[in-house]
Amino acid sequence: MKHFLMFFVALMSFSLATAQVKVEQFSSKKLNETRDIQLYIPEGYSEEKVYPIIVVLDAHYLFESVVANTRFYSYWDEMPESIVVGINQYKTEDREKDVAYDDDNGLPKDKGNQFFEFIGMELIPFVEKNYNTANFKMIIGHDLTANFANYYLLKEAPLFDAYINLSPSFAPKMEERIAKRLEEFEKKKFYYLATAEEDTKKSATKIRAFNATLKNLKNENIFYYYDDFTEANHNSLAVQAIPRAMSQIFSMYRPISVKEYKEKILNLTTSPYLYLNDKYETIKNLFGFEKRVTVNDFMAIYSAVRRDEKNTEDLKLLAKLGKKEYPDTALFHFFMGEYYEKTEAPKKALRMYQNGFSMNPIDFITKDLMLDKADKLKQDFGW
Repeated sequence: MKHFLMFFVALMSFSLATAQVKVEQFSSKKLNETRDIQLYIPEGYSEEKVYPIIVVLDAHYLFESVVANTRFYSYWDEMPESIVVGINQYKTEDREKDVAYDDDNGLPKDKGNQFFEFIGMELIPFVEKNYNTANFKMIIGHDLTANFANYYLLKEAPLFDAYINLSPSFAPKMEERIAKRLEEFEKKKFYYLATAEEDTKKSATKIRAFNATLKNLKNENIFYYYDDFTEANHNSLAVQAIPRAMSQIFSMYRPISVKEYKEKILNLTTSPYLYLNDKYETIKNLFGFEKRVTVNDFMAIYSAVRRDEKNTEDLKLLAKLGKKEYPDTALFHFFMGEYYEKTEAPKKALRMYQNGFSMNPIDFITKDLMLDKADKLKQDFGW
């Protein structure tokens, strides 16, 4: 735990030193007041890309952790670059008004209703108007604000696709409402729940009981994750839960790992290329945008294809995909060259390798490799 906290502090300091964080004075008609908003825009922001939105409640103490982890995971291509918008809620009494609910029915009341509309009708539209955003949205809250975040889940058309609940303090009837709603979804949603060994007794008891209910969810459209941390309390669990939640929610987005390759791809009974295609189609469906196929994933699938002659046609499919994703490189020519070799068309293979020599190298596919492949074909066939 000590080492983890040291790592986190270093990570957060690095983030604060380099991140593009703006502090906005947001004038809200719904709240009839001005609120402090923190906004993180990825350093490489481009008008040609789209970015998921992550809304952080209790941003006065959670925002920096979320930004640090967003930057860390996106740097390693384990989640998409994202826009993070945080709502500061400094004073206890103001925070409680923001998330106020009726003690009888457990639904937002008074300023809680206004705060609900402020996020959905003012804050999110503001971000979408000023930046290129993806359809995917996430919300993060802690105890009372975690409970509040779930009100969006109850809407007929939920505003958010992913919900990170850090030791939520549930309103009356909230657990039953959430469990019922999660069974109804026909579109993919992510739901993360966390407590800790030293969490407040009341919260921990309710959260563990709720987890026992959610473990029995039968809706395949719901990706549910749960953590119960040792050596953490009600507040410190956030340090561990935020990276855990992000890692799990964006697990499909990550490049193919050694574990995935060994446990899934090598045991396929279908085409490795089909696995790759399905992976990226799932990413598109889950997160609302197309991800460029990584070189890592090209090479993982290529390695699997080479292991079985029945997958030869996958080389042609990989070649066409390579031409689309990396048109200035030798990827297309290399895969097509191997395809023609395996289908006994050596002259076509030779032309591919020769043409590939003038293209940019990529990964292990260098000019020297293309030249060697061409020279070997000439020697084998006496040309």
